[in-house]
Amino acid sequence: MITRTRLAAGACALLAALAAGMAFPAGAVAGEPTGEDAPKVDLVLDVSGSMRTRDIDGGTRMAAAKQAFNEVLDATPEEVQLGIRTLGADYPGDDRKTGCKDTAQLYPVGPLDRTEAKSAVATLSPTGWTPIGPALLKAADDLEGGNGSKRIVLISDGEDTCAPLDPCEVAREISAKGIGVTIDTLGLVPNTKLRKQLSCIAEATGGTYTSVEHTDELTDKVNQLVDRAADPVVTPVATEGADACAKAPTLKSGLYTDREEFGQQRWYRVDVEPGQELRASVSVGADRAVNPSYGVLLRAVTVHGREIVRGEAAGNGRTDVLSTGLRYPKAESDEEDAPAEAVCLQVTNSFSVASGVKTTPGLPLELTVDVVDGPGDSDDVAAFGLGRGWWLLGLLVLVGFVAGLLWGWLSRWRFAVWRTN
Repeated sequence: MITRTRLAAGACALLAALAAGMAFPAGAVAGEPTGEDAPKVDLVLDVSGSMRTRDIDGGTRMAAAKQAFNEVLDATPEEVQLGIRTLGADYPGDDRKTGCKDTAQLYPVGPLDRTEAKSAVATLSPTGWTPIGPALLKAADDLEGGNGSKRIVLISDGEDTCAPLDPCEVAREISAKGIGVTIDTLGLVPNTKLRKQLSCIAEATGGTYTSVEHTDELTDKVNQLVDRAADPVVTPVATEGADACAKAPTLKSGLYTDREEFGQQRWYRVDVEPGQELRASVSVGADRAVNPSYGVLLRAVTVHGREIVRGEAAGNGRTDVLSTGLRYPKAESDEEDAPAEAVCLQVTNSFSVASGVKTTPGLPLELTVDVVDGPGDSDDVAAFGLGRGWWLLGLLVLVGFVAGLLWGWLSRWRFAVWRTN
């Protein structure tokens, strides 16, 4: 029994070592493209009196925000310039005019001193009003200057209390300035009115809205948004698709935006050389109320109308953006100077709206086109559907065969010794 146990353990160790040797890839180093200016993020925190409420993991909303901020400060990338602004932190009175001016820069946007920023966060105490609109205007001023990415992350547990300065209109005004500020919003209360207001703010600048009910969710989401600010900024190119392949604009590799009417089709053309691969994806956003059950179709066809490949996706009203994609590798040619093939991309949607909802302008569409060198026969990682996993599978079969032979030989030897004794 001891011999059998040791042999089994040895065989398992051998298999694990060989598998690790094959599966552990060599390290790759990729350059990180950086802009001329550092990315900037302004965290805007609601410090109004309602943040004293104890409904997040057994503690107050303020305690959850402080814990999340401290963890975010530890994880903020070095290249990100981060600031913290508050709304409703200083004025405890009932004068509305004064309360609606209560926004202050707790920590200025700039190179991050983590100790100093944490000390500033520790001083926060829920106090006053909820002047979201004025705070957003000031936060946009905090981020002015430079051509790097700029992001405001607004965290609130209540609606703005300083109307008629509508925070949604403020967000549209910030977007119209053309300074490239994106506003992401996080709601700490699952409230319908709060969700609508924060969603409107985010949508006005191309940002996102998220409802969070736990401290770890708040930490993870803010970290994600801060990291996103450090990503290279890609500016989409506006284009206008045609209603037929023959009239379609020819696109190079890049990111494009367009508008597509309800039930309309848009056509684009891409030239693909022999030995290249076309990779395309499309996202269509529902920027207004739409009926449930809808779909998006992306087709690659020849100029003669023959379908090459397609990608499709369906939705049921639970998401505002629907995306799909496709890949088309064009085979190598034996002919020298073989001409490129014109591939037509057709985008179709089946969104619909109830009566009374505007259908113009069309739905926002984002199209990504990438033409790359096609994979070779010997290094195609998708070969046979398993890629390099075939090598590992073959190795495991071989090792299993050898281990079986050893096991059989040892079993016969032990049986012969037993008969002799």
